[in-house]
Amino acid sequence: MSAVSDRLPAFPWDKLEPYKKTAAAHPEGIVDLSVGTPVDPVPELIQKALIDAADSPGYPTVWGTPALRDAITGWLERRLGARDVTHRHVLPVVGSKELVAWLPTQLGLGPGDKVAYPRLAYPTYEVGARLARASYEVYDDPRELDPAGLKLLWLNSPSNPTGKVLSKEELTGIVAWAREHGVLLVSDECYLELGWEADPVSVLHPEVNGGSYDGVVAVHSLSKRSNLAGYRAAFVAGDPAVLGPLLEIRKHGGMMTSAPTQAAVVAALGDDEHVRVQRERYAARREVLRAALLGHGFRIEHSEASLYLWATRDESCWDTVAHLAGLGILVAPGDFYGEAGRNFVRVALTATDERIRAAAARL
Repeated sequence: MSAVSDRLPAFPWDKLEPYKKTAAAHPEGIVDLSVGTPVDPVPELIQKALIDAADSPGYPTVWGTPALRDAITGWLERRLGARDVTHRHVLPVVGSKELVAWLPTQLGLGPGDKVAYPRLAYPTYEVGARLARASYEVYDDPRELDPAGLKLLWLNSPSNPTGKVLSKEELTGIVAWAREHGVLLVSDECYLELGWEADPVSVLHPEVNGGSYDGVVAVHSLSKRSNLAGYRAAFVAGDPAVLGPLLEIRKHGGMMTSAPTQAAVVAALGDDEHVRVQRERYAARREVLRAALLGHGFRIEHSEASLYLWATRDESCWDTVAHLAGLGILVAPGDFYGEAGRNFVRVALTATDERIRAAAARL
């Protein structure tokens, strides 16, 4: 076991524990803005669907029920503008983090293969490469990478942690570059429905991919849009030549979403109203927190989408973390996401209205 665990970096969140204790000692309690975990209730129609499917004694299928695949394809066409999406173009997964961490291994990558991801990025892209014993590198513009040996290119728009959004023109150029060099492009679009000052576009849109899904896969999650982080509900969509073998591998591995969760996802993807309501909650919290941070002397960069504000006081991120912990506010240091984030902190919008107001008052 140590041979596998030794490939992995130290778990970064453990380094926050002393600051969490400091913030928790605040007389009015901690405001934890360090993790993007939803705090609002699961919408009732989704809970009802889960409960109604609770009597599920048999094994679920890895590919999901036909109703689930219909719900996914319908949502892709309705919300993302995708065209001609069939069941062969979709695959449910057990939360998007599982997919990100194990995709390089399931694709058969290993020593000599290369994985690339943004310079500021979700740490699990690197973890996935390490688990597969593949090499990895970061980029500012993927089209500047050396394509030799590059097998998997991760995009992340809207970005975690920065909230940066890639334009339709940028995405179109990157898709064309990846195809030209035979590189599989996988776009992590888990925050796509949370655009504030930009309207994020999917790589599944025909104006981006030219009407073809060849060499292109998108990752989507219901954790943020529907408050379903606890359900582990996500899916991938795109090239059937990639998803077909992936389905077979995942069948052998028993990587299946529970039957009640599948039913809940059908309900969630069929209802746009709860997403609108949740967006309004986050938009209001964002305005309060953004104004408070700016008033406290922070500068905010990007942050045009997603559930975070990418903020700096032009000092070490750990000095900022310590400063805010003294106010009872816990945030994530930017260097968790790459060395380029060393002077930034990631401030999550995922706290109750009361806790967001408390943070704003302290600032």
